Amino acid sequence: MMEFQWENQTITREFLLLGFGDLQAFLQILLFFLFLIIYIMTMAGNILIIVLVVTDQHLHTPMYFFLGNLSFLEACYTSTIWPRMLASLLTGKRTVPVHACIMQFWAFGSLAATECYLFSAMSYDRYVAICKPLHYTTIMNNKVCILLVAASWICGFVENTVLIVFVFQLTFCGHNEIEHFFCDYAPIMELSCTDTHKAQLALTVLASVCTFPSFIFTITSYVYIIMAILRIPSKIGRKKAFSTCSSHLVVVSVFYGTIIIVYVLPKTEMLKQLNKVFSVFYTVLTPLVNPLIYSLRNKEVKEAWRRVVSKRNINLQ
Repeated sequence: MMEFQWENQTITREFLLLGFGDLQAFLQILLFFLFLIIYIMTMAGNILIIVLVVTDQHLHTPMYFFLGNLSFLEACYTSTIWPRMLASLLTGKRTVPVHACIMQFWAFGSLAATECYLFSAMSYDRYVAICKPLHYTTIMNNKVCILLVAASWICGFVENTVLIVFVFQLTFCGHNEIEHFFCDYAPIMELSCTDTHKAQLALTVLASVCTFPSFIFTITSYVYIIMAILRIPSKIGRKKAFSTCSSHLVVVSVFYGTIIIVYVLPKTEMLKQLNKVFSVFYTVLTPLVNPLIYSLRNKEVKEAWRRVVSKRNINLQ
């Protein structure tokens, strides 16, 4: 460990990410290939949606504008964690410079916060489309869509920039092992040898501001959507709409729920032990299933993909 002496304290210059513990070589390789496949599937699904939304004029609608942004966000989101984790599993190198570790959390945290706000914007879009269809084009015009997306990105990054200011004021010394597979806020705080009260308070306040209003707004929107769905006269149409809505609701509930558990709730001993497990839900599961749940099952996306394939076949001929 690289370190130097300052004011009779050993200042930590590198953290050691313990990841998934000391695994046998066979299990480590197996885990590497498993996560590599998941990462490739996640990136492929999100990049496909981005390409289709950008290139196909039939998908130039508010809903797909939001979905394209979500896919771009999640492609960035997973890339802040997965490449570093895969390299660690492959090479066995677990050390990461302190500042690089903090910046990884800043990038990841900013994107996670942006996703919270973006889910709210998407739920509002669906609420207007289903509950106020006659006013949809008027309410969800280009200006409103751009403002909602821009506000989501700006709020997410500003909040985490404020948080990181508190982290950079801390001193890390002595113990340098992080019991996690990426640089998360709480494990980093545990390694500080200075008072972390302000930093912890900032996390609780900012995480609460980011998650609770967004979660309540999203759930409320879906409640109104479900009420509108129940009034659909066709049983088949009602069943199809409810199936789509319920799958969306499950995904956002898992995402918000695990984020709230990890970053907002008081850290009991049991929650500390389960933090790594909960983190898998919002770093692995959500980015993997979102392209399927929100886009790839949609009729419009399937038709856009068929048009792309048809054009390619014509060009080849």
